[in-house]
Amino acid sequence: MSRIQQVFNKQSGSKALIPYITVGDPDIRTTLALMHSMAANGADIIELGVPFSDPMADGPTIQRAAERALAKGISLSDVLDLVKAFRETNQTTPVILMGYLNPVHKMGYAEFAQRAAEAGVDGVLTVDSPVETISPLYDSLKANGLDCIFLIAPTTDEERMAAIGKLASGFVYYVSLKGVTGSASLNTDEVAAKLAVLRRHIQVPIGVGFGISDADSARKIAAVADAVIIGSRIVKEIESHSGSEAEAVGALVATLKAAI
Repeated sequence: MSRIQQVFNKQSGSKALIPYITVGDPDIRTTLALMHSMAANGADIIELGVPFSDPMADGPTIQRAAERALAKGISLSDVLDLVKAFRETNQTTPVILMGYLNPVHKMGYAEFAQRAAEAGVDGVLTVDSPVETISPLYDSLKANGLDCIFLIAPTTDEERMAAIGKLASGFVYYVSLKGVTGSASLNTDEVAAKLAVLRRHIQVPIGVGFGISDADSARKIAAVADAVIIGSRIVKEIESHSGSEAEAVGALVATLKAAI
C-alpha cells in the first residue's frame, strides 16, 4: 500500500490536509525546514511546487515564489535532491510534486520517474498534461510505482471525468473555481454539487484546492471533500515572515488541521 493510500485509509472523522510550498522559496534549506515543520504540525501530504517560468495555473503569490526560486537557479534536480534529504528523517509523510511538463520532458520521462521514485516522491501532478496526451509520462510513473494525480476543473464534462477516473491513482485534485490559485470566490455549495457528480466516475479520494484561504473555508471544504489543499495562503506566510518561515507556517498548518 502506498503512503498516499495509507493517509486516506487512516482518516477517521478528520480529512487530509495537503499544504503546498514552492521549492527554493526562499531557499532550499528553508524549504526543507518548512517540510519538517508542516509534517510535525499536521500536514498529511506535502505538495511541492516545481519552479517554472510560465506557471499558467498559478496566481500572483505563487508566481512570485517561483520567480524567487528560479532567481536562485532551482532546478528539477534540486527538487528531487530535496525530497531525498527529507526522506533521511521522514519516511512516512507522502510527498507529491506539482508542476509543468517542460522540465520533466527536458529531463526525460523515464529518467524523471526513476529518479523521483528513488528520492522518495509518491505522486506527480503536471498541470499542462491532459488525460488525452499523458500516456508517455503516465506509463513511466506507473512503471516506477508513482501515483499520477490529475486536475479536474469545474468545466470538466462527465466524459472526461470518466477518462480520468480510469487512470487516476492516489487522489484527484478538484480545482474549486474558474481562475488561478489564490482566487477568493469559493462557493462551497457549488463544490459539493460538483463532487457528487465526480464521485460517480472517480474511485480514488478527491482533494479540493484553489480559493481556500483560512480555517473557516478549510472547514467548509472538509465537510464535502476527502482532502483540503491550500497553497497561496501558505506562501503568503513565507513571504511575510522572513527568518521565521518554518515557525509561522507550522502554526498556520496546525490551525488548519484543527479546523478540518
